Amino acid sequence: MELNLTRPLAFFDIESTGIRVATDRIIEISILKVNPDGKEDLKTYLINPGIPIPPASTAIHGIKDEDVKDKPTFSEIANELNKLLSNCDLAGYNSNKFDIPLLIEEFLRAGINFDYKNRFLVDVQNIFHKMEPRTLRGAYKFFCNKELENAHRAEVDTLATYEVLKSQLDMYKDTDFKDQDGKVTRPVQNDVKALHQFSYQSNFIDLVGHIVYNANHVEVFNFGKYKGEPVEEVFRKEPQYYDWMMRAEFPLSTKNAITAIKLKGFNK
Repeated sequence: MELNLTRPLAFFDIESTGIRVATDRIIEISILKVNPDGKEDLKTYLINPGIPIPPASTAIHGIKDEDVKDKPTFSEIANELNKLLSNCDLAGYNSNKFDIPLLIEEFLRAGINFDYKNRFLVDVQNIFHKMEPRTLRGAYKFFCNKELENAHRAEVDTLATYEVLKSQLDMYKDTDFKDQDGKVTRPVQNDVKALHQFSYQSNFIDLVGHIVYNANHVEVFNFGKYKGEPVEEVFRKEPQYYDWMMRAEFPLSTKNAITAIKLKGFNK
């Protein structure tokens, strides 16, 4: 099934120096831009992260320091990437949990406030895990009946993710899904907004889920000693907790979120 799009949908995958959004860096990104008219544009970039690539990371994706030493830094291509992704919704595999937060973090480091809140974010892994709990290699075999060769390289994984989503649309178009409240819907539709709503963790306030909305739509901590407590109340009774978070290795998206909550409290 081909995608029913009203604006471009950019499939992308990232390889990085590690999995810590606040401190690790992108070393490869591949973007497959699928346009509403069906035209596809694939671009892949190797990026100099400015820090050594740990051997444990190289063992996964095969990219070494010498492979990127003469490549541009993210800041040097940030404007090009921002332009490429302009007016695009975003799709990936585990992208809402890792790739999008790390991409936003890199844009923020480069001084670009990349607007993700006005885009639909389709996480193919979340659809897969909800409908058939499994990995990208398993998804590719299950949905496309093909073996995924050279996994953990950005371009290969990006193309596989695109194929998997199209196969998911075929397989699940008339399939019921029962949520934890017992509500039955048919959420896997050929519509990017519907896919976003089904695959995106909509209660996240920052990108990694350190701050979330509770059942009453109040911003609460989702980690640490104040887990479940309202952020605004914690900052009011313990202002130094905000200062500690701003000094610690939290992602910039988390720091921006808590700053907005803190300022909102001051303006009441």
